[in-house]
Amino acid sequence: MLLVFIIGYLLITILIGYIASRRVKTSGDFLLAGRSLPIMLSSAALFATWFGSETVFGASSEFLKGGLYGVIEDPFGAALCLLLFGMFFARKLYTMKLLTLGDFFKVRFGTKTELVASIFLAPPYVGYIAAQLVAMGLIMNVVIGIAVWQGIIASAVIVTFYTYIGGMWAISVTDFIQSIIIVIGLMLLAGVLAQEAGGVVNVLKEVPREKFRFLPPLDFKEIVKYFAAWFVLGLGSIPSQDVFQRVMSSGSVSTAVRSCFIAAALYLSVAMLPLFISLCAQHLYANQVAGNTQLTLPNMVLAHTSMPIQILFFGSLLSAIMSTTSSAMLAPAAIFSENLVKPIAKGKLNDGQLLKVTRISILVFSIIATVMACLRSNIYELVGESSILSLVSLFAPLAFGLYWKRASSTGALLSMVSGIITWIIFEALKTTWPSLIPALIASILAMVAGSLFWPLRKVNDKD
Repeated sequence: MLLVFIIGYLLITILIGYIASRRVKTSGDFLLAGRSLPIMLSSAALFATWFGSETVFGASSEFLKGGLYGVIEDPFGAALCLLLFGMFFARKLYTMKLLTLGDFFKVRFGTKTELVASIFLAPPYVGYIAAQLVAMGLIMNVVIGIAVWQGIIASAVIVTFYTYIGGMWAISVTDFIQSIIIVIGLMLLAGVLAQEAGGVVNVLKEVPREKFRFLPPLDFKEIVKYFAAWFVLGLGSIPSQDVFQRVMSSGSVSTAVRSCFIAAALYLSVAMLPLFISLCAQHLYANQVAGNTQLTLPNMVLAHTSMPIQILFFGSLLSAIMSTTSSAMLAPAAIFSENLVKPIAKGKLNDGQLLKVTRISILVFSIIATVMACLRSNIYELVGESSILSLVSLFAPLAFGLYWKRASSTGALLSMVSGIITWIIFEALKTTWPSLIPALIASILAMVAGSLFWPLRKVNDKD
């Protein structure tokens, strides 16, 4: 019975996405929903940016192991990203009327920087997409009983089809509906479990105090690791096409800015529900929590809740993850077609042909991510790694490019390359220090030094 309802729910979601996709007439409609989303759709789309596998499965799993200190990266870092984007990036980027984040590097630094930046923009999404596919594979494993890898492949086929026919219009409309349903589902589940456990106070009083530790101890290395956790999503997701395309789809610059703040508050608030639910699960069913903690919530819901709660939880969760994955597939495909293929084609492709290239790119990224998902299984790690790559290569060029007039193309290129190389070196050395910190420092220093020694030339130069 549960399987029938879930299949029906997903089919309805796909139908809604298909109907919304009929508004897509141009590549601009496909990528940015015609820059016309009202604040409710825009806020819901931003809220749904990360509200999927890493929030419900990954963060709750890490919380059971390390408490609040273990989930600084997400949800706290993710909410910080939206807050910072609204404060310092949304207004400036929106007024530039860009189609992709890669376009910023073209306008600000020239075509060579655009191509290099695009190479760094697209690949990180493979790990992020893989994380969502792993989550859907886990859900299908619990609900249907098929192997996780089979669930991953089945999910990839469904989501790729949905993304191929969709676009930001479809993603935004389904995000709005799914956000409402997932919040209702999580609130109902939290209420049911809290009542079974004897109330919220009874659940919290049995949790060791160290679980609520939020600040690092007075140790230099621990403080560095603490800030590194904030930086992974807090800064690393700022230079991402996914966040960019959701913000830039807003109907006005004020809507774009306000949507960031609303989504940040909503995300941080709602993301507390899976953490509380995981505590209830540990209180009520301690023996079942002892295994793979990523499977704690789905196993518990399946075994100890009524059919309506199961339908609402699994259906809405699958839909939320599907929508998140769809957007994540669209992001690198947009970069590939608009900032790699289009410059190489030198005007030989019309808008319709570029749209076809984008859709073919979706298929390619989907296949690569599916293979990675079958080889890796830790959702939290996959998401974190995808954001680190953006942080160490693109954050400094984007921030300095927006706020420092002397930032040059050479500085941006040196920053990207230096950050990635430094990160690779420290990862290979396997030090106990977080590799992203020296890599970010190297990226910033290279940006400043390159810009001072090789000043900005006209962006029309074929640099």
